[in-house]
Amino acid sequence: MDNTSRGGVTWRTFWAHGALCAGHPWEVIFSVITSTIAMISFADWYKMPGQPRTPQEYQGLDVVVMTVLRCSALLYTYHQFRTLHRLGSKYILGVAGLVVVFSSFVFSCSVIKLLDSDVSDLKDALFFLLLLVDLSRTSLLAQFALSSSSQTEVCTNIAYGMARLGPSLTLDTIVEALVIGAGTLSGVSRLEQMCAFACMSILVNYIVFMTFFPACLSLILELSNRCSSGRPPWQMATLARAMVDQEKPNPVVQRVKVIMSAGLLLVHGITRWSVSLSQHTITLTDAATSLNSSTDPHVIVRLLNAGLDHVVFMVILAALIIKYVLFESHGQLEESLIHDSLNHQQDSPSNSSAKAGKSMASGLRQRTRCHTVSFSRQGEEVAVETDKEDRGSQTEEQVVEVVSEPGALSVDDSQPPRTLEECVAVMKSEAGAKSLSDSEVVLLVEKKQLPGYQLEKVLGDPLRAVGVRRRVVAPHTAHLSALDALPYCHYDYSKVVGVCCENVVGYMPVPVGVAGPLLVNGKKYMVPLATTEGCLVASTNRGCRALVNGVKSQIIRDGMTRAPSVRLPSATQATEVYMWLRKRENFAIIKEGFDSTSRYARLQDLHVGIAGRLLYMRFVAHTGDAMGMNMVSKGTEAGLKALKKFFPEMEVLSMSGNYCVDKKPSAINWIEGRGKSVVCEAVVPGKVVTDVLKTRVSALVEACITKNLVGSSLAGSIGGNNAHAANIVAAMFIACGQDPAQVVGSSNCMTLMEQWGEYGEDLHITVTMPSLEVGTVGGGTSLQPQASCLSMLNVKGANVENPGENACQFAKILASTVLAGELSLMSALAAGHLVKSHMAHNRAKPPATKPSSASLPSIPSSENIVTIKTTSPTISAPPAPLPPTTTSLSCPAIPALLPYCP
Repeated sequence: MDNTSRGGVTWRTFWAHGALCAGHPWEVIFSVITSTIAMISFADWYKMPGQPRTPQEYQGLDVVVMTVLRCSALLYTYHQFRTLHRLGSKYILGVAGLVVVFSSFVFSCSVIKLLDSDVSDLKDALFFLLLLVDLSRTSLLAQFALSSSSQTEVCTNIAYGMARLGPSLTLDTIVEALVIGAGTLSGVSRLEQMCAFACMSILVNYIVFMTFFPACLSLILELSNRCSSGRPPWQMATLARAMVDQEKPNPVVQRVKVIMSAGLLLVHGITRWSVSLSQHTITLTDAATSLNSSTDPHVIVRLLNAGLDHVVFMVILAALIIKYVLFESHGQLEESLIHDSLNHQQDSPSNSSAKAGKSMASGLRQRTRCHTVSFSRQGEEVAVETDKEDRGSQTEEQVVEVVSEPGALSVDDSQPPRTLEECVAVMKSEAGAKSLSDSEVVLLVEKKQLPGYQLEKVLGDPLRAVGVRRRVVAPHTAHLSALDALPYCHYDYSKVVGVCCENVVGYMPVPVGVAGPLLVNGKKYMVPLATTEGCLVASTNRGCRALVNGVKSQIIRDGMTRAPSVRLPSATQATEVYMWLRKRENFAIIKEGFDSTSRYARLQDLHVGIAGRLLYMRFVAHTGDAMGMNMVSKGTEAGLKALKKFFPEMEVLSMSGNYCVDKKPSAINWIEGRGKSVVCEAVVPGKVVTDVLKTRVSALVEACITKNLVGSSLAGSIGGNNAHAANIVAAMFIACGQDPAQVVGSSNCMTLMEQWGEYGEDLHITVTMPSLEVGTVGGGTSLQPQASCLSMLNVKGANVENPGENACQFAKILASTVLAGELSLMSALAAGHLVKSHMAHNRAKPPATKPSSASLPSIPSSENIVTIKTTSPTISAPPAPLPPTTTSLSCPAIPALLPYCP
């Protein structure tokens, strides 16, 4: 492996150096400043001997050269700061300015001490520093840091940026110093002095970039973060990805630089050790004197000697100031006002066409600042400012960035769109709609010449189709910028089209937490949970920790259902069909037709319900590792065709007659089951109940009976004899690509607890879930993020050796996780910790006032009635028979907690 590649020795060295500077900024800054002061105080013994003094009055040629250098340095510095200003980050500008100031200080000290120069020489030396300072790499490293979301990530990103930029910068510094240093061997004193200034400038810039800059950058961002709450103020939502691909060194060029450095080093060694420096007597002043030996010097030379160089320099400086103040600042203000007006302007019928045009422009801007989720550091690295579309969206290059550039394929939008007739002609031609620009495709969709749902098929690129559809939809939303925060880039839409979603305009990132390890049937699992409800993952994780003896989980039934509704001419004929289907030999006929439709679908049972002349046939079938709705529907259709051969007068009314039942509360699913029926049990030692769950076994059992059995019965709940099974089911469904709507039936659950052991010191808990509708193939399980969550459980895809085993194992793990969640929540309820835990862990800010412990009861009772005053409608308990004890709590968020307490 190349040492400069990721993981090489050079990479690790610079990464460690960057981590050291970013992790200990105070120490590094103090060391650099101390070293500079020490150089000022003790540098007399290593001054460069024999350095010629600079004449006080330069000759004409020297003045011309220095004037050009000064003006060039001024213009170059202005250009670099203007480039940084376009990034839109005050932090980058501020840090860059600080680097220039500190570099100037170190450089001035180095020139005076190391080169034995006068203070008057600084007016020339400082311009060499400005001319050779490179703020582009400073900007890149700053962008790495500003893309972080926390101070820890700042240190990591600075180290990563140093590892990416450090090796090439080091080699460039060596080459530049050796090349320019060759001028110190010329024997021309003025040229030697200028080359010495340039070499010193290069070395100072390198030292400051490698030490002071990363430490200062880390320190500034840390102090800024301390002064703010919530999201770091320096995290730029529109910050573009660093141009690391363009900065990535070419191996051939690197080798040439190494060879050049070796050759130049050899030249310097031979020259400095074999040739006496005293032989070099020619000076630029002597040469200038010979050129100006005439007793009557030219009038131009006299003007230059009179100070015209200062006039030229001041004119250029004044022109730059006037240009910025009178022109550029007004242009920036106008651009800002236009942008704000577009963001705040409301839609109206009178200006809908104008807003549509502005929305197209906004869509183009959206393409250059497309948001993505920081699942990893994958993505394409692109320039800060670009008008081009990036075609390589799905890359594996590792970068440090939060915001990424779009990857949609598009045709150049810089040209004005063609007319509608021309666009239609191109679309119908052999070139097709692919050759049209995005604006022209938008025009076709708006004029109803191209259906919006066919964009993926017509354009041949799902990502570009999503980008175009966003531009079509944006003008019709409540706000033109409504879609700006909805990410759509860097996502594989090829697995979405025709499978998961239509008319796609983006994807919805959901936080994924992990609970575990959870011991299920002797194997440990880390369970992924996708949720936006605070404390859910933490609570489930506590339940997993309490299940020290593990969970035993078993499948008792496995059958997906579909129940069509049919009608017969009379109730008598309906009864005849009902009796016919109950015979075993007739069931075999239906089963043969059903099983012929799939390799995995196998009809197991047929439940028939009758209502007058209507029949409802509930087909129950095993579907392998798929959830199986489509598979069962296809088999049911074949079974009905076989039945109709015997009863041709039968009329099929609906393929689904709500006797299945799918995605609706139902007693039949609770009683007969649907999908996987699972039973789990676990024994929790009494010591764990006391130490981990902070409650008592008897209190848990009593709370379970009161809540899950009596309370649910009083409410008339179907399948609701549990604390919050739907919470865990929904979180695992979203994480693992299941159908979220089937949480309705899948969360049917009965949680039972009883005292266990010889003396009843332990807790026995069971969970029964008769209708878990899950699968590991098809639907959302094919999407990469969801498939990765299934991989965490080792149930991804189909089980080739034993079809259906992966889906059954997934159901066992899911039910076991529900058991862990039930155990934790019931313990919190029994101990009275529910509200307190949510207030401590699920609120950004604590309550304004903190009541004393004596006035805050754990569970309100008839003996101690508490009135809670809130900013929302007041929740008040009835007065007690005894003199009431009333306590007021400043707790404005209490109503939001009520849904968390089922």
